Amino acid sequence: MEVKGNIKVINATQVISDKFSKREFVVTTNDMYPQEILIQLTQDKVSLLDNFKVGDNVNVSINLRGRVWHDAKNNVDKYFNTIEAWKIDKDSAIGETKQEDDSPF
Repeated sequence: MEVKGNIKVINATQVISDKFSKREFVVTTNDMYPQEILIQLTQDKVSLLDNFKVGDNVNVSINLRGRVWHDAKNNVDKYFNTIEAWKIDKDSAIGETKQEDDSPF
């Protein structure tokens, strides 16, 4: 899957434990009704964001992740989703308008 848009927010890397770190960022889509999508990078992928800045137009390749957590106290299952990036490319074409050439040559 892919998310295309403009980087709105870039957060610092969070070290959760010795074995897990993550970095979150927000992409505003260029749809008719723009969406602000929170995406995360984990482990060795956190450095993928180092060459980007707020305002950059990007194509982000993502995986949707889902998991369940069982609340034993209330005997209820709770479900969580994560949007995880594995590749980010600059997209200079986003936001550009194409002009048609009316010349006969």
